[in-house]
Amino acid sequence: MGGLPEGAFDDDPRRYEHLTRIRLEDPEAIARAARERKPHPGVVLGKQNFIVAADHPARGALAAQGRPEAMADRRELLDRLQLALANPAVDGVLASPDIMDDLLLLGALDGKLLFGSMNRGGLAGFVNEFDDRFTGHTAAALEAIGATGGKMLTRICLGDPATAGILEATAKAIDSLAERRLVAMVEPFLSSWVDGKVTNDLSPEAVIRSVAIASGLGSTSAYTWMKLPVVAEMERVMASTTMPTVLLGGDPAGHQDEVFASWGAALALPGVQGLTVGRTLLYPADGDVAGAVAAAASLLRNEEIAPLGQKSKEAAQ
Repeated sequence: MGGLPEGAFDDDPRRYEHLTRIRLEDPEAIARAARERKPHPGVVLGKQNFIVAADHPARGALAAQGRPEAMADRRELLDRLQLALANPAVDGVLASPDIMDDLLLLGALDGKLLFGSMNRGGLAGFVNEFDDRFTGHTAAALEAIGATGGKMLTRICLGDPATAGILEATAKAIDSLAERRLVAMVEPFLSSWVDGKVTNDLSPEAVIRSVAIASGLGSTSAYTWMKLPVVAEMERVMASTTMPTVLLGGDPAGHQDEVFASWGAALALPGVQGLTVGRTLLYPADGDVAGAVAAAASLLRNEEIAPLGQKSKEAAQ
């Protein structure tokens, strides 16, 4: 972290000026950094993965912890991301191309899982917010940087005709990723317009229905994961899919201890492969990013699971 003390942030306005210089004079440095970085050893059942999300700004969503422009300062966001990624329990990052490129240049992604954010066109508050077009990472770009996969937000509004196009675009993105053996991390919601705002239905029934719809997108589900919110009756939700699932931390209300307790209970369920959290940990109420990340990491399971080949042999005996 270049000497950044734990829990504090450097206020030198020039601390990331070297990124501007590189982008101006040597833009190929981003591709070199991607090629030269140490890859993650790979995902396995039994070891849950912890992924920090940082793709909100690309959709114009800058608010966190009641601060409407909390994520507007890119230098502070990079400070917080580097502090989070410095914890060895953090397995990876989910980011839009601009943030991913910054982190690659900073050397912050060695040994990490990389998930690119693919559709950011449904801007927060946009009159056509449901028309969430794929304006971010492509499958080809993710393959080029050695990413693990791509994430797509899939909001299903039965009363908005844009939903049909989004489902089709999502299916094509899943196929494009699968052709390259990259993970498609699908984040589905049943959503609607309420008082002029897009609102997600977080009832167990709605989440289960969204999983059913999203699971059938694309010509193969071999590389598809789900990214799901922690809601009531998560046992029922997780019974609706066999796909690896990471939990969505979101920007929940309530005390941090209560939120972490709900995550911990959900992480104990079969099929849950990990946790993907952004603003809740990067902008905690008490300002202690390192502490919030460490607390969330302590919830993850790391159990000994017999390898697939061994289980097959046991079943045959």
